[in-house]
Amino acid sequence: MALTDLFTGEIASDLWKMLITISRKALRCKSSAEQLITYVREILPTIEEIKYSGVELPAPRQSQLDRLSEILRSGVELSHQALSSSRWNVYRNFQLAKKMEKLEKHVTRFLQVPMQAHILADVHHVRFEMAERFDRVEASNRRMERFLEEMKIGVNGGGWVEEAVKSMQEDETWVEGCNGNNGFGVGLDFGKKNVMEMVFSNNDADWIVGICGIGGSGKTTLARELCRDDQVRCYFKDRILFLTVSQSPNVEQLRARIWGHIMGNQGLNGNYEVPQWMPQFECKGEAQALVVLDDVWSFSVLEQLVWKIPGCKFLVVSRFRFPTFFSATYHVELLGEEDALSLFCHHAFGQKSIPLGANVSLVKQVVAECGKLPLALKVIGASLRDQNEMFWLSVKSNLSQGHSIGESYEINLIDRMAISTNYLPEKIKECFLDLCSFPEDRKIPLEILINMWVEIHDIREAEAYAIAVELSNKNLLTLVKEARAGGMYSSCFEISVTQHDTLRDLALILSKRGSIHEHRRLVMAQREENGLLPREWSRYQDRPFEAQIVSINTGEMTEMDWFELDFPKAEVLIINFTSSDYFLPPFISKMPNLRALIIVNYSTSYARLHNVSVLRNLTNLRSLWLEKVSTPQLSGTVLKNLSKLFVVLCQINNSLDGKQFPNLSELTLDHCNDLTYLPSSICGIKSLRNMSLTDCHNLSELPVEFGNLKSLEILRLYACPDLETLPPSMCEMKKLKYIDISQCTNLTCFPKEIGRLVSLEKIDMRECPMIRYLPKSAVSLHSLQLVICDEEVYGTWRDVAEMAKSNVHIQVPEQHFDLDWLQE
Repeated sequence: MALTDLFTGEIASDLWKMLITISRKALRCKSSAEQLITYVREILPTIEEIKYSGVELPAPRQSQLDRLSEILRSGVELSHQALSSSRWNVYRNFQLAKKMEKLEKHVTRFLQVPMQAHILADVHHVRFEMAERFDRVEASNRRMERFLEEMKIGVNGGGWVEEAVKSMQEDETWVEGCNGNNGFGVGLDFGKKNVMEMVFSNNDADWIVGICGIGGSGKTTLARELCRDDQVRCYFKDRILFLTVSQSPNVEQLRARIWGHIMGNQGLNGNYEVPQWMPQFECKGEAQALVVLDDVWSFSVLEQLVWKIPGCKFLVVSRFRFPTFFSATYHVELLGEEDALSLFCHHAFGQKSIPLGANVSLVKQVVAECGKLPLALKVIGASLRDQNEMFWLSVKSNLSQGHSIGESYEINLIDRMAISTNYLPEKIKECFLDLCSFPEDRKIPLEILINMWVEIHDIREAEAYAIAVELSNKNLLTLVKEARAGGMYSSCFEISVTQHDTLRDLALILSKRGSIHEHRRLVMAQREENGLLPREWSRYQDRPFEAQIVSINTGEMTEMDWFELDFPKAEVLIINFTSSDYFLPPFISKMPNLRALIIVNYSTSYARLHNVSVLRNLTNLRSLWLEKVSTPQLSGTVLKNLSKLFVVLCQINNSLDGKQFPNLSELTLDHCNDLTYLPSSICGIKSLRNMSLTDCHNLSELPVEFGNLKSLEILRLYACPDLETLPPSMCEMKKLKYIDISQCTNLTCFPKEIGRLVSLEKIDMRECPMIRYLPKSAVSLHSLQLVICDEEVYGTWRDVAEMAKSNVHIQVPEQHFDLDWLQE
């Protein structure tokens, strides 16, 4: 067989050209593509010489070259896939990036093995060192890890997650800006005007008004737009409270929040007992406060949350009408044809109208099948983005086989949502279904979700983030950025996930198929009226459950309230409760495969945990999240495999002991007000890479041995106002890449030897008014890329950058004092 048949130079030439194009276009393939360009550019002249030399090689060497030909052919195919992949398809781009990296390794390995080097040398009589011709790029194996690190510390704009959040914000801006100009906005604008007339009414009978409509019709969107309206904010002098009630509300906590808002005491303790009688205020002729109650399901609950007080208006958002209670109600209508088409096109094509070349009839048929419901239009439109016409026809056919969205709108709407999930890759679909494990109408910290996916789906963090962004792009979840950090350089740790009730219902329905013992997710969708476990579970306690995820939602539980359950395969346990005392379930000790444990208390006071001895048997536990509890003493308990520990809004009680978590890589202490010092035992955790001590207002001291954390890469000391100094020993942290000391208002200076932090890339020091000078050693921070600071020290950092002749970017953010994140 001729050598030219075995190995054609055109393959390498085409690959080279396409890799150049990819390097300019593809999202995460760029780095690998550029490296491959270098490889191919090096071997292309050699290939051309082989092609035209006519030299026949021995069979073994021809076989080797044939293998190289196959590798390059796969590169051509991969290049075509990368070029055809839309930038919106983040998860596919992530997969292509991994394949590109694998191809790069194949080419590198082939060309660096001595036998292959001798083949080329024999044919061309070329004498060269392979190490010089083909540079070994060690960073290749850590490319995705590097990208993830940049995303965590906010370098280079924050990565995929930041882009997804921006996309959500742009969608809101687009909706607001339409104002009826051939886009989704006519119905919204009409509804807002009607509701405004209702809340502005001076009629004494109009103290409580309502917005009602079917699920997914845009009720909450309308209510939020009303609250953002300048005229409404001015009318109520910004005294607007937006609360989500949901199906399992904590009525007393909601009553305290509402009463505190009306009385002008926003810091009213949730345990405050609101009087059943209400004092009468002198009516001043204009409304003084607006309370919006979203997602109200029960008339009995509503009765406990509203009072007729002069000067206060209530706006109730619900799927149900309460005609005997509301003085006026606005029923959210389905979208008009133009609005529906515009909203659909926005999510399917990224523009307001059907683009040229699209099948107009097919697009309109799909829009009609969506029933003019905003949620259906958004989800199905996003699922069709960048798909070919055959895919569209398949979706349209499946949609047309269902019942029209009419009287049984909830079931039929969910059926249509299910069609959009059928086309998701299996792993992404499973991650979507996992979302039903969390309580309705609650923000889920993105970090919880990522940790859970990593543990139960055996994926790396970078892929988990890519899946979150993909679900966001498909409108199957919403990524919400907390306002407390502000600025574009916030890390992914300030991002939460929310989900529409209808989508959660869909995930619940799809997760409940089959026998209860076979469910992969065993979920209490809402808290039972008695606050205990469902009776259904007790009926089947004689058999082990197959569940991989178990989610419990209860009130106060004592030892006698639990019954024996067997979860031999459970890897994730989520416990949500509302109580000041809580007895942990005894069956935890029989969960040998448990890898992630999440305990969240939704009451207004810290909860005392009992039966904590069950944690001693969790030898495989890797992630532990504790929220709003009094942290238990784990005397004698060593969680050897625990990698991540999150303690949020807790009482620490001096219970932290680093010896209990010898292999911890990530530690977060957030809003722990009784934390006054960090125990020195924490400094003995040699594996610790990420430490966040945030909003710990009484933290005044870090241990002298702090520098012993040699592996630390990320250090957050956000909003610790009592902290006055940083230990000098921290300058020994040679791997430290990111320091956040923002809002440490009493911190006076950096350590003198800060220049020894050779890996430091980012410093966030906004709102640190006491720091007025920088140590001379700061000019030695050669790895520094970004500094976020106030205007008062901008000039100082600029002088340091000029002296160091570095390209560090110095960012002065706008001050942001929004406390809306506390509403949830």
